[in-house]
Amino acid sequence: MQNIRHLSQEELTNWFTTNEEKPFRAKQVWEWLWKKSARSFGEMTNLSQALREKLEASFVLNAVTIDTFQVSRDRTIKNAFKLYDGNIVEGVLIPTETRMTACVSSQVGCSLTCKFCATGKLERLRNLTADEIYDQVAIIREQSEKNYGIPLSNIVYMGMGEPLLNYTNVLKSIERITAGDGLNMAPKRITVSTAGIAKMIHKLGDDEVKFNLALSLHAANDEKRNKIMPINESNSLDALADALNHFGDKTGSRVTFEYIVFNGFNDEVKDAQELEAFCRRVKAKVNLIEYNQIDGNEFANTSDDKMKVFYSYLADRGIIVNLRRSRGKDIDAACGQLANKNEHAVVKLKK
Repeated sequence: MQNIRHLSQEELTNWFTTNEEKPFRAKQVWEWLWKKSARSFGEMTNLSQALREKLEASFVLNAVTIDTFQVSRDRTIKNAFKLYDGNIVEGVLIPTETRMTACVSSQVGCSLTCKFCATGKLERLRNLTADEIYDQVAIIREQSEKNYGIPLSNIVYMGMGEPLLNYTNVLKSIERITAGDGLNMAPKRITVSTAGIAKMIHKLGDDEVKFNLALSLHAANDEKRNKIMPINESNSLDALADALNHFGDKTGSRVTFEYIVFNGFNDEVKDAQELEAFCRRVKAKVNLIEYNQIDGNEFANTSDDKMKVFYSYLADRGIIVNLRRSRGKDIDAACGQLANKNEHAVVKLKK
């Protein structure tokens, strides 16, 4: 059967007309699906029982559900989300003093094999649909309000998978999340993070998207970046700089460089100099991030002293730089840890 959330509003209205139902009912169903985040036809209580049964017989909803969840000492909540086909992806509610952020996944597994990331050890099985991404946000929004009494303020596409390799579904999910007849969240509260797919960054610019873009950089040196992020071999820093500048020119947005500071790899003053130089090429701000250990990995977090020197070098030269402290480390919910030690995940390890 067809997934009802894959229909446009016009297609849904046509179905109601064809099935001799009043067209205004289509608007009610649309509102239940995208504004009220209904995950079953039975929830649509302003429809007759007969109509709900007809919808149930004609369509599927394929709603995402929570398989398991964990709560960190710092109140971070990590969810193992179960998809209709039994696959598991993870999403996280990250509470801080100033914001409540949903971190959501865009793929089951990942194909990019970044050396420092737990998800990179998994095989990519499939892309998530737009409604599956939307559901993660809707569920995490409910968790934020129910557990902490605070509305969701931000969304980051920084969970499992590479968002720009699922371009159409990611943009469709953002359209539904930001639409007035959807979750009505401001586009500027949404950040999509990419490992660096130059042609798709260029397309984001052509499409003049309204959300924010972050690049997982981690080294402003092609040789080093190749070692930890194989995608760089076909998307060099020169290619990324051109694409990012096109994105900035088209959207007026400042890109964020995400930079995990690894002990003995990219934490010297020379690395800070290379990062400063790259920031001169692309209008960007920098988030310096602690490394979060995953099993079977040779990387380690840099020392506090080196992090301070690195931070000061950039700040003293006028680079907008923030130090991001990891949250949810005790439940493997921090940056780079998703799918680590998750016995519920059915994605397969790469051979």
